[in-house]
Amino acid sequence: MPIAIIDYNAGNVQSVLFALERLGVDAILTDNHETIRAADKVIFPGVGEANSTMAYLKQRGLDELIRNLTQPVLGICLGMQLLCEYSEENDTACLGIIPQKVLRFRPKAGEKVPHMGWNSVRNLKNGLFTPELEGGYVYFVHSYYAEVGPYTTATTDYIQPFSSGLQKGNFYATQFHPEKSGKTGEQILRNFLML
Repeated sequence: MPIAIIDYNAGNVQSVLFALERLGVDAILTDNHETIRAADKVIFPGVGEANSTMAYLKQRGLDELIRNLTQPVLGICLGMQLLCEYSEENDTACLGIIPQKVLRFRPKAGEKVPHMGWNSVRNLKNGLFTPELEGGYVYFVHSYYAEVGPYTTATTDYIQPFSSGLQKGNFYATQFHPEKSGKTGEQILRNFLML
């Protein structure tokens, strides 16, 4: 079973399925533990609120399942934030896989939250991000961000620099939505599929 997309009542899952379909890849949307464990690759997407999502994951034992996955895992948007240790969004203890904090943007005069729309990725490191993607534009919608730290694999500037990509071991993550990010996003998904 090549790709499992974790089903946890998050928004935006269909666009991930469609993006994979465009790449000729079969994927299954599931919360079945055995199916997820047996997958070659796992995608943990999401749009939503951190605290209620963590409660849902715990209720179904998905939190422990995700922590123990050994194949490549891609967290997207909320999925990336939940891979971190803590989110300021309703004071949430997250999965703790990547030791990073997730903070709320604090806008200055004229700056808007959420950060919504196209922005560039830079300072790319290996894994998901191949050198030709440096400076590429991708699509964001978020009010919270992971700080820049030792696990940062891509940086974006909005209000201040933040992690638009993270990696620790077999866990990869993007704050932006690769499935909505045109050719750059498509290449990032291809890179993930080749890990």
